[in-house]
Amino acid sequence: MDPGFVKPEEEVKEGENKGQGVVIPQIPGDVKLRRCGYCLVKQPMRAKHCQLCQHCVRRYDHHCPWLENCVGERNHSLFIVYLSVQLVVLLWGAHVAWSGLYFEQSWEWLQHNIFLLMSFLLILIFTIVVLLLLVSQLYLISCNTTTWEFMSSHRISYLRHSELENPFDQGIILNLWRFFCSRHLTAWENIYFHKNSEPV
Repeated sequence: MDPGFVKPEEEVKEGENKGQGVVIPQIPGDVKLRRCGYCLVKQPMRAKHCQLCQHCVRRYDHHCPWLENCVGERNHSLFIVYLSVQLVVLLWGAHVAWSGLYFEQSWEWLQHNIFLLMSFLLILIFTIVVLLLLVSQLYLISCNTTTWEFMSSHRISYLRHSELENPFDQGIILNLWRFFCSRHLTAWENIYFHKNSEPV
C-alpha cells in the first residue's frame, strides 16, 4: 500500500483546495525544506527518497525487503500488526513442532525426527529475529523516531541543528497515541518548531 508517498507540489496544492492535502508551513531558521534530487518534489520534514520505490516517502522508516515496499507514515502501524501476527504464527509453529517431538537416545529416533527437529530450530531462529525486530520498532515508536533517523541522525540536517536529541519526542504516551490512534498525516514542521514543546 501507499506508505505516504510525497505528491508533486501541484497535486498537494490541488488537494489543499479540496481540503485533503497536508499544509506545509514556511520553515524558519537554518533548516530548510529541500527539493529531492531524484523526483524533484519538495520534501517535507522526515521524508526521504527511496531508491527502490523511486518515490519520496513521508516519515520514512525503511524499505522492507519482505514486503517489497517502503514503511512510512501511512503503513507503519500496519507493519507493526504484520510483525505481531508473524510472531504469533511462529510461536504457534514452534509449539506444534515441539509437541511432536518425543526424545529417545537412539540413531533411529534421530532419523525419524530430523525434519521435525530442524523445523523447530529454524522456526526458533525466525522467532528470535521477528521478536527483536518488533521490540526495536516498538522502542523507536515510543521515542517517536524512525529507523532511518536513528541510524543516520548525524547526516540529517534537522536533527543536527536541533538542541534536543529528538525534537519530535512528546513523551511515551503521546508518541504511542499519535502512532496507533492518529489516522491523518502530520505536519512535523509544526512540532519541530513549536516553541514550548507542547503537543500541537
